[in-house]
Amino acid sequence: MAMGIILAGGYSSRAESNKMVLKYKNIEIIRHVIVSMQDYCSKIIVVTGHYHEDTLKVVKDFEKVKVVRNVNYNQGMFNSVKVGVKEIDDDFFITPGDYPLIMKSTYEKILNAKGILRVPTFNNRRGHPLFISKELIGDLLCESDDSNLKEFRNKYVITNVETNDSGILKDIDTVNDYIKLKTERKEDWYCED
Repeated sequence: MAMGIILAGGYSSRAESNKMVLKYKNIEIIRHVIVSMQDYCSKIIVVTGHYHEDTLKVVKDFEKVKVVRNVNYNQGMFNSVKVGVKEIDDDFFITPGDYPLIMKSTYEKILNAKGILRVPTFNNRRGHPLFISKELIGDLLCESDDSNLKEFRNKYVITNVETNDSGILKDIDTVNDYIKLKTERKEDWYCED
């Protein structure tokens, strides 16, 4: 088991609404992310910001979830990363909350791999979630505030974990992404195990 961080603090400006609570198959996008992650995590930190109250209502019934509000969400995603990491004391997964198609088996594959930083790949393309060993928590918290996860990640040896999960690459950034999620055939988005 590891711990988990889900980043849900942004403005969702390109989606023109709180994308975390948009529904896919009658379930809010962020709930899909939690359900995929929860079997492999002892605790999940959801870092909210701009849409704190809306997101809190949607996730508060999950036993393993702790919601933490980043009051400085306007300082960017890496600020929310640090807010979440301050709640962590073990190895952890971290992913933005707008990746509803990540398969459960992807978490298992990453957890069973070796390395202090592990990234799932699909057709040799890196995606989410990122796995970070607890030994890097101090380094991450000392990282410059104008950094980002990719910049931090690239300072270390990365273990790529090949999957058959195209969902690791599918985030919902825009209204068109959401329409595509709802209207395209399932197999256009991801491959089952």
